[in-house]
Amino acid sequence: MFALLTWQVAAHGPLRTLDERAGRALAASAVPGPLAEFFADLGNTVVALPLLLAAAGWAYWRGREPDGAAARRGWLPPLAALCALAVLPALVVPLKLWLGRPGPARMSGVHDGFYPSGHAATAAVAYGLTALLLIRAHRRPGRPAAGPVAAGPAWAAALLNVCVGVGLVCQGYHWPLDVLASWCLSGMLLALWCAVCDRRTTGRT
Repeated sequence: MFALLTWQVAAHGPLRTLDERAGRALAASAVPGPLAEFFADLGNTVVALPLLLAAAGWAYWRGREPDGAAARRGWLPPLAALCALAVLPALVVPLKLWLGRPGPARMSGVHDGFYPSGHAATAAVAYGLTALLLIRAHRRPGRPAAGPVAAGPAWAAALLNVCVGVGLVCQGYHWPLDVLASWCLSGMLLALWCAVCDRRTTGRT
């Protein structure tokens, strides 16, 4: 999906044309400006990073409980989560510079390089990892997390990211494909985090 979206944006394909039409329509929608701005601001690092730091600290504290191998390596999931957010700019910024996609009319003259969205990627990684850390901290060795425990943080992270995407597009900061591509890129980072942490703490994927 990410490769397809990137190809369409780079080649000025029909999907990019539809994307820009949809973006202009959403920017002119009836979503209240202050509400959309609040949602867009949730993608700022100054908002997302403290939440992830708090979740990482709590997960580390939970991981110190004597419950076997998971406790001995309880430092890995929080550290890997912070590293994932730290390396995110190294993935997003080169793509922005390479593609140089102009932003919506509101961002005209600011700079080129709006694909993928850094704010959407920051929100997806930070809130997604926060949810995964909370779910993992409640899990007991040999058992998956209870349904409600797993569903709550996961749905909250998904809702937050949808709100961030809506805010960014409705405020005219990004095109819809900028946001969608960021979700795809972030999903790969989250999957990698899960693979690394599960293998290192339980000995199996």
